[in-house]
Amino acid sequence: MTKMLEDLSKIEERYNELNRLLSDSKNIKDPSLYSKYGKEKAEIEEIVFKNKEYQRIKEELGQAQEMLESEEDEELKELAREEVDLKKKQEEKVCEELKLLLIPKDEDEDKNTIVEIRAGTGGEESALFAADLFRMYSKYAQRIGFKVEIMNAHQTGLDGFKEVIFSVQGKGAYGRLRFESGGHRVQRVPVTETSGRIHTSAATVAIMPEAEEVEVEINPAELRIDIFRSSGPGGQSVNTTDSAVRITHLPTGMTVSCQDEKSQHKNKAKALRILRARLLQKTKEEEQLKRALNRKTQVGSGDRSSRIRTYNFPQNRLTDHRIGLTLYKLDAILEGELEEIISSLSIADREERLKKTG
Repeated sequence: MTKMLEDLSKIEERYNELNRLLSDSKNIKDPSLYSKYGKEKAEIEEIVFKNKEYQRIKEELGQAQEMLESEEDEELKELAREEVDLKKKQEEKVCEELKLLLIPKDEDEDKNTIVEIRAGTGGEESALFAADLFRMYSKYAQRIGFKVEIMNAHQTGLDGFKEVIFSVQGKGAYGRLRFESGGHRVQRVPVTETSGRIHTSAATVAIMPEAEEVEVEINPAELRIDIFRSSGPGGQSVNTTDSAVRITHLPTGMTVSCQDEKSQHKNKAKALRILRARLLQKTKEEEQLKRALNRKTQVGSGDRSSRIRTYNFPQNRLTDHRIGLTLYKLDAILEGELEEIISSLSIADREERLKKTG
């Protein structure tokens, strides 16, 4: 508690200082500096306001306790006792909210994100499930006003995806979707099944913050770039020019292919965006390991290999195995209604990090 109060005091001092800086005519004339200070103020404003609420409740609690101790009239004493109980509950609630606000945010939380979905076990059915997941995330992005852009896709004959890579653009896209990384399992009767048997198939999802060019410097000399002709389902050529691009990052061996655009230049630009995101994600994971923060948590580390969720079509049921969440509205979820799941995962993550910080 002492450390928390010290942190709050420092944050309030900085908030007051930022208000002074933002009213300084010299800074007002400098757009980049003014924007920087404004952004920093916005990031800590909620903490400052919540602390003011906390201090007000503490003061009201003190007044109610004084009244309880000094009052002789039994009826007024009972009212004071009720007020003390109420203020204690409010103080406890606001204190927990403050602790959660003081937990450091992921520095990439507000960024755009790049999503990779790959079909796993289950043949054509897993490719169809990958397409369902792509549609689900696209619908969710549309619901909250984010933009979706396909970076690269390998379709199958039945309009499934062996792999689909796309960006979700909007402030906080990565923060909203980051817990979607992992193995997704589906249980249903596939369209390819004639006897009506339920099959289990899988797809994997990877969520990466999109990196700015200044964050991840790529040395052109460390890239091998191959140009080839785009192909569709079954390998048939879908373009008459060599516009598809494959980039290999020699130091890491990472390979990215893009063929969705008819322009070689646009495919190369998209491939570089994906490569930057993968390199940034690799750096993040290495840093987490060094700081020993990548422990197996309730919400999970985002490893593709860890099974995080099951989609059961016969029972219209979705189960998130990390937090034990079961919802019987799979049809709505597949239409993009992911808010309850995303909110539950975020709360679980914050509460767990709060426990670990003591």
